[in-house]
Amino acid sequence: MSIKTDLEIDAGGKSFATGLLPELITALRRCRPGDLLAVVSQKADLGVDLELWCRFTRNTLVERTVDSGQNRWVIRCGEAPADNSSDRPVGSRLWLYTNFDCNLHCDYCCVRSSPKASRRELGLARIQRIAGEAAALGVGDFFLTGGEPFLLPDIGEILAACAAVAPTTVLTNGALFVGRRFEALRSVRSDRLTLQISLDSPTPEIHDLHRGKGTWERALKAIELARSEGFRVRLAATVSTDEQAEEFAQFLDARHIGEKDRVIRRIALRGFAIKGLAVARADLVPEVTITADGVYWHPVGADDPDLLVTPNIFPLAEAFDAVRRAFEHESEHGRRLASIFNCA
Repeated sequence: MSIKTDLEIDAGGKSFATGLLPELITALRRCRPGDLLAVVSQKADLGVDLELWCRFTRNTLVERTVDSGQNRWVIRCGEAPADNSSDRPVGSRLWLYTNFDCNLHCDYCCVRSSPKASRRELGLARIQRIAGEAAALGVGDFFLTGGEPFLLPDIGEILAACAAVAPTTVLTNGALFVGRRFEALRSVRSDRLTLQISLDSPTPEIHDLHRGKGTWERALKAIELARSEGFRVRLAATVSTDEQAEEFAQFLDARHIGEKDRVIRRIALRGFAIKGLAVARADLVPEVTITADGVYWHPVGADDPDLLVTPNIFPLAEAFDAVRRAFEHESEHGRRLASIFNCA
């Protein structure tokens, strides 16, 4: 499904040399920062000029699709805001998509997870190898996500393998903290494990609207249970507006939850989302992300071809080098890359 845009230009047979540039300039003047502009053309090679033009004008090309011989490019107007607080070396944080199936069907999931999604799990053996090789590569933190990691019967062993090497955070909706799954948590060193539990709003209305009826209440119970067991809990909210972000921040302030134990992020216009922040590779400082399908630039697009760096996970050192080389290539263009989407 193509991204819905604020404005669309039908370029016809025009190129930059034959009249398209004035139309683009006129369209840009009608757009506000963050608006999305589509350019449609039968000329596939127009994409090369559009990409160069975007880099020169500090706009961002976020998507290209082809349908019935028509090429469609989506441009986000205006440069992404910089986040100067992020200066992590590439590879210092390693993301693992343990699986893609989920017990919930959140309507903004950036990797299209749901109860109907295929599992596509990394598997314990691969994760153990990744953890072993990561120890020599300077990985300081593991982040395990999905899908819902607690659907996996061996999640306890997976968490233990990672926590033995570096502090580990597992992202979860908390709905499966029962029975053997929660018993598996107890076997992992609590001082090496953080549970990042999704809670999108101070009251159920917004959270349940996106995630399903009753999910806010279950998340709150999971937070209380995890804390009672001595685990560090980080709360993560995915919000649609600055107003929602501020409301949730006030909710956390009132409960004396510090900055290190909160993540408030905007919906990314990827996966199931039909509205949100359009993000491209040039917007994101890479955080090495591994799925069953390969190594990706960033967890927010770990199901999208434009963020796939290499299908080869091993040797892990070569996968890390591939991400670093891709980052250096982006930087050569003089673009300012910004970590505008913190997942944890």
